Amino acid sequence: MKEKQLVIGLDFGTDSVRALVVDTQNGKEIAESSFLYPRWKEGLYCNPGENRFRQHPLDYIEGITFTIQEALKGLSSDDKKSVRGISVDTTGSTIAAVNQNCRPLALEDGYSEDPDAMFILWKDHTAVAEADEINHISRTWGGEDYTKYCGGIYSSEWFWSKIIHTLRGNEKIRDAAYSWVEHCDWIPALLCGSTDPVTIKRSRCAAGHKALWHPSWNGLPPEEFLVKLDPLLAGLRDRLFVETYTSDVPFGTLCSEWAMKLGLSEDVVVGVGAFDAHMGAVGGAIGPYALSKVMGTSTCDMMIASHDDIGDNLVAGICGQVDGSVAPGMIGLEAGQSAFGDIYAWFRSVLAWPLKLAPESMKSEVDRIIDGIIPALSEAIAPMTPGESSILALDWMNGRRTPDANQNLKGAIMGLTLGSDAPKIFRALVEASAFGALAIVERFRSEGVRIDEVIALGGVAKKSPVIMQIMADVLGMKIKVHSSNQTCALGAAMFAAVASGLYADIPSAQNAMDMGFEREYQPDMAANAVYKKLFRQYCEVGAYVEEREKGGVPK
Repeated sequence: MKEKQLVIGLDFGTDSVRALVVDTQNGKEIAESSFLYPRWKEGLYCNPGENRFRQHPLDYIEGITFTIQEALKGLSSDDKKSVRGISVDTTGSTIAAVNQNCRPLALEDGYSEDPDAMFILWKDHTAVAEADEINHISRTWGGEDYTKYCGGIYSSEWFWSKIIHTLRGNEKIRDAAYSWVEHCDWIPALLCGSTDPVTIKRSRCAAGHKALWHPSWNGLPPEEFLVKLDPLLAGLRDRLFVETYTSDVPFGTLCSEWAMKLGLSEDVVVGVGAFDAHMGAVGGAIGPYALSKVMGTSTCDMMIASHDDIGDNLVAGICGQVDGSVAPGMIGLEAGQSAFGDIYAWFRSVLAWPLKLAPESMKSEVDRIIDGIIPALSEAIAPMTPGESSILALDWMNGRRTPDANQNLKGAIMGLTLGSDAPKIFRALVEASAFGALAIVERFRSEGVRIDEVIALGGVAKKSPVIMQIMADVLGMKIKVHSSNQTCALGAAMFAAVASGLYADIPSAQNAMDMGFEREYQPDMAANAVYKKLFRQYCEVGAYVEEREKGGVPK
């Protein structure tokens, strides 16, 4: 490739969307732009007390327009002409009901303010009861257990739980919903002008990890099973999909409307979408048996392994093992924690509550103080030693994703005394986050999946040395932090380069476009020895809390 060839990675996170323009010859990040979802920022359509989190599709549409236009603004006309592809990653499972024209219902008259007509965000836990039913029926209905490739436990964060919950609770949506789409499937369809939800190319990543899709049972579970879950699902399977596609495959090309809006050619290829952590793992230089940890509001832990090594082994309690979900030709294994940075943000909000009493005239000063809480706490805990505070915490404030998904679970803080101050509690919360990560590592190992190295990506990994050092000490493993600030968008750009034909496969794109690592954290093995003992206590407290939730211990 002698002429400059550019691609765009479009990364939809929980709070914002980012567009990254990348030179495919060397991975150089030419331009970037980000956009905070305005309705989400105002807290519209959400109710944290009910674990309801919804996002309006207009936030996404406005975000695409702004970020790509802004990122391209400083490029020459020749550079704009050299853009060859766009690929998209999103959070997931984040789904929406659509009509026959593949339009989310929230974009239609009469539905624009209905939360159930919007995208149901990954961290929405309103469907806990439905997930429990799916798990029970899967094990007892007398046929195939369709959860066996997603760790044997279905989650309230996923596709079918959310659909059933919405159909049961909202008759208006039930009557209007023709089909359902993942966020990562809808964005490429939007950009390409595809209007048939049955024929759009669905993501292998999303379908395999969240929708019980597997080729051994010809795609989605059969009608017989789905109506066992709920008769309201009757006929829906035929309005969804059978085939799925890995993200090295072109979805299509830009439609005239979006090509004109973005100032790009209609020849620009749009790739099949995937989830952010999966593309982020690729952007972060994942290889076989490297544990890639995307560390943000939650964590998503990705691994890839060969078919020969995995064989018929079903890894219990993870979020799925899917052929090609991360890298085509490899089995992608997903795990993660339902809350990570969200826990620190929660604690900051608890500490900052009295500041709500401040007059409006002090808003700028109040905002400055709130923004400084986490940095100040991080500085205060750095000199502390493991176990110094006597406080032990459980990181299940948003339920548990892995191992063994259970969104009914709650967090805990124990060992408090009158000498327990904010830094000591914060230290315990950080250690709890690291213990949650260790529980995932231990599950992989106990299931026969080795871990050769740990790669850290995302905001926490880049910004918090003290948290990363505690993580390395708890895991007892070296952690490498990738140098890119936008690994998910970079991974999407690598997929765009392959989908548009600039590279033959993902390894080739990685070799050319990878940005390398900026830092390594070496574990303190003396601290690790202490943490091994504390981790056993963490597991004991967790077992007690879980048994209490089941009713085995008096509440």
